[in-house]
Amino acid sequence: MKYSKLDGGTYEFPIGKIVCIGRNYVDHIKELGNETPEAPVIFMKPASSVVDDGGTVEIPPYSRDCHHEAELALLIGKTGKNIPAEQVMEHLAGFGVALDLTLRDVQSEQKKKGLPWEIAKGFDTACPLSSFVSRAKVQDPQNLTIRLTVNGELRQNGCTAMMIHPIANLVSQMSRICTLEAGDVILTGTPAGVGQLKHGDDVHVEISQVGTLGVSIIQMAELG
Repeated sequence: MKYSKLDGGTYEFPIGKIVCIGRNYVDHIKELGNETPEAPVIFMKPASSVVDDGGTVEIPPYSRDCHHEAELALLIGKTGKNIPAEQVMEHLAGFGVALDLTLRDVQSEQKKKGLPWEIAKGFDTACPLSSFVSRAKVQDPQNLTIRLTVNGELRQNGCTAMMIHPIANLVSQMSRICTLEAGDVILTGTPAGVGQLKHGDDVHVEISQVGTLGVSIIQMAELG
């Protein structure tokens, strides 16, 4: 079982489901040539996909085009169903830094066939995740800078103010679909600048007031 740490490990939450939002930043939608959705695009990753800060991402051998997507993560601290938007913050334990790693070549093929694309999003190590800081330590979660570098080169530089669907609306909408339980993690979408990762890369993400996350990348070889 994987655990999320809050405030340096003072509290731990067993990770339940990881609910992710796609297409929540206009510039990212444009760079991939997608249409802007009316409602949040929701998919999930298994808890087994989590890798801690300082860990290693293993790109599976069935892909040669893994993309980074830096995101603000939310940790649910109080179970809720049909949560009104104005009560969402009461259900959040804290905020963290996440990477939604996507096997873009695999995802594209699955889309062409009209098939689900969990195999492009849910592989082992597909969700690097930092520890969380309590919500009281983040003054305004809708005004946080998100920066990602690969080998020291800046690739993503955005702000949570650019979200199409803000945090309160996202969590409220999700809670209408499925009960959100303590320990669940929500990834809120990525700003523009996503790109390919290669064997040997070092990735660093920083979100203001929240923290940092760093991982190294290895490309797994076909089993012979």
